[in-house]
Amino acid sequence: MPRFAANLSMMFTEAPFIERFAAAAEAGFQAVEFLFPYDFAASEIKAQLSRHNLTLALFNTSAGDTAAGEWGRAALPGREHDARADIDLALEYALALECEQVHIMAGVVPDGADGARYRATFIDNFALCRRPVLPPTINVF
Repeated sequence: MPRFAANLSMMFTEAPFIERFAAAAEAGFQAVEFLFPYDFAASEIKAQLSRHNLTLALFNTSAGDTAAGEWGRAALPGREHDARADIDLALEYALALECEQVHIMAGVVPDGADGARYRATFIDNFALCRRPVLPPTINVF
């Protein structure tokens, strides 16, 4: 039987983000996901999840500066410090929110760029997700 999660970044947009948890529960969803939780404290999101008996299926690392065309930084050479901070923050949120899936936003490889260099940067940054303090139930992709 398929299970669906309400994407609170895309659904119930007539309400402020923090009120969308209630809307999802009222619509019959048991799980939610969203793009980026970082405008809210993890404790505030956790309270909404608990209050409405919802689980969090998925969220992403920070997109970075979307106005400048960034959609993640994990593969961007020279942005390793930012990417690692993004990953650290996402894993903190994943632990606090008991979320088992985190999408690592790689970023946009410019046309004509050395793809191998970007791929190597992504692999190096992605390796940071293998930490002994993390429960094995957290999947990063």
